[in-house]
Amino acid sequence: MEKNLLEKRKQVLENLMKDKQYVPMKIKELAIILQIPRENRGELLEVLDELVKDGKIEQSKRGKYRIAEEHVLTGKFVGNARGFGFVETEDSEEDIFISEANQGNALHGDIVQVSLLRGKTGKRREGVIVKVLSHEVTEVIGTYQESRNFGFVVPDNKKFTKDIFIPAEHSKGAVNGHKVVVEITDYGSESRKPEGRIREIIGHLNDPGTDVLSVVYSHGLPMEFPEKVLNQAERVSCEVSEADCAGRLDIRNWQMVTIDGEDAKDLDDAVSLTMEGDIYHLGVHIADVSNYVQENSALDREAQKRGTSVYLVDRVIPMLPHRLSNGICSLNQGRDRLALSCLMDVDRQGNVVGHRIAETVICVDRRMSYTSVKKILEGDAKEQEEYRELVPMFRMMEELAGLLRAKRKKRGSIDFDFPESKIILDEQGHPTEIKPYDRNAATKIIEDFMLLANETVAQDFFWQEIPFVYRTHDNPDPEKIQQLAMFINNFGYFIKNTRDEIHPKELQKLLTKIEDTPEEALISRLTLRSMRRAQYTVECTGHFGLAAKYYCHFTSPIRRYPDLQIHRIIKDTLRGRMDEKRAAHYSEILPEAAAHSSQTERRADEAEREVEKMKKAEYMEQFAGKVFEGVICSITNWGFYVELPNTIEGMVHVTSLYDDRYYYREETYDMAGADTGKVYKLGQKVKVRVLGADKESGTVDFEIAEEGEE
Repeated sequence: MEKNLLEKRKQVLENLMKDKQYVPMKIKELAIILQIPRENRGELLEVLDELVKDGKIEQSKRGKYRIAEEHVLTGKFVGNARGFGFVETEDSEEDIFISEANQGNALHGDIVQVSLLRGKTGKRREGVIVKVLSHEVTEVIGTYQESRNFGFVVPDNKKFTKDIFIPAEHSKGAVNGHKVVVEITDYGSESRKPEGRIREIIGHLNDPGTDVLSVVYSHGLPMEFPEKVLNQAERVSCEVSEADCAGRLDIRNWQMVTIDGEDAKDLDDAVSLTMEGDIYHLGVHIADVSNYVQENSALDREAQKRGTSVYLVDRVIPMLPHRLSNGICSLNQGRDRLALSCLMDVDRQGNVVGHRIAETVICVDRRMSYTSVKKILEGDAKEQEEYRELVPMFRMMEELAGLLRAKRKKRGSIDFDFPESKIILDEQGHPTEIKPYDRNAATKIIEDFMLLANETVAQDFFWQEIPFVYRTHDNPDPEKIQQLAMFINNFGYFIKNTRDEIHPKELQKLLTKIEDTPEEALISRLTLRSMRRAQYTVECTGHFGLAAKYYCHFTSPIRRYPDLQIHRIIKDTLRGRMDEKRAAHYSEILPEAAAHSSQTERRADEAEREVEKMKKAEYMEQFAGKVFEGVICSITNWGFYVELPNTIEGMVHVTSLYDDRYYYREETYDMAGADTGKVYKLGQKVKVRVLGADKESGTVDFEIAEEGEE
């Protein structure tokens, strides 16, 4: 029967393909041509359905079959918690929508073949998955639920819409509520769930820290260092020897400080500042990590694999073992340390009129916190007395930072001053307070000095034409800028741009105009979303957001691999080792190193955001029924999002707007009532009641509170 079916399929296909003058035919006509008896036409229909699904032929609205005009496309399937999904293809920026009924046995992350469905009038392409080429995801993190003779795991990642069946013999003793790592052993089918075995039990969902650990596992973030790496770190000396200092510029007698958050442990940058006439002598001194992490060593390979340190609310997953990151590589107060220093001469206009990059040995005078420096600059007498010998330098730093900021603003640098979230946890890992992170004068001083050092180093090595890793930020997509321009017209603003590109100064002018207005946070966010993501590249194409021709990451080698790689290049150059062979070596390895660093940075960002959303939702669980005032920060077809002053966002679903039938107006970016004419706009202040919060999905649900309700 199956052989006969396949043969007929071949006959149909050959018949359809052989004649270029072929006209669409119905099944009855095809059956006559192929001499298929009436009683066997059901089999022919099955064959035709298979060919349609494979994308070889297509069926018109009138039921006629013809050769498909487009080939089957290949891409990555991305699931959605609401059942549908998308296929991302390389041929287009537009994803292909896949309804739940057309997914076959595809799971989130699979590489699939998709056939486009025709006759659809929607804006988005729609398709059906015809074949799974490969299953890219082999492990899933989730919550175990036990039954009498088996169990199953509900994936944490809601893009995995199918639970995973666990035979009792593969449960590893897990009980209800255990967070587990599941190895998928069978990917199932349209009618059968995937099957797996538990590889590791992370902990119970009620245990402190298990929630964050689940996110760590789901993003594949390496927690433990291999024994070989730890052994290598143990062999590193705890002190700087005189032999280490040989050949270095000795500036241990310079007055310098580190300025960081109170809880920072890996201090990788120190600053010094003096003045001579009208010239500021600014020193940015960065820990010489490359002295202890040699290229191709076990430490180096592990650092490159990790790419970056990851900062979660209750822990740091470091790029380097703590013995290095908190020890010999950390610029601790009163301890001799090896550094790579960028020594810059800056005039009163904020121009670098001279610079030198040198291997140095330093000794930090004081470990300062942002809070202390802020108090000193604000005139706190007690703080000024405690650090009286440093106060003149801090005053000078504030002055120079202001000059540098003014110069960047003049050239068009865009400064997004969004309030970051500071989440306070108790000993059990529960959030007790969430508030905006204070970005003050002290934090800005360090930002300004680090930016200048990064630009100076990048420009130096660009003109030396030495292989290098740059931090680049491409111009925004013109279409997104056009959409932004249309939107801000609703508020009476405009931006001047050509069809192909926009100067960052235009966006900077916009952000200046909206300062201290109700719509500031909203337009700032939409402006940020219209821009591309910064990345690491070997080509120096400039940094749009900073309006900088040359930019790199030089200042954080303890926590970012590109900085460590750059330090090696600088030292090879300073020591005269950058010959043709060494340059060729860097030209070969840097493209992959840059691409991998960009990937690990994205992975870290996603994990940090996921943990933050989870803790915010957990915090809001206690406020069910309470009323808050917030600002509408985003509007979609299914509702709008409201941001509270403490940075927490929640959604008001369109179905919870009971006083009218509301719909989203794309041209004006608002939500309008069909009968009452009531409109909800971006930037509008509203009072909302907390309906509930879901820690697992990291979501908060609001509804509009009634007038006068507290």
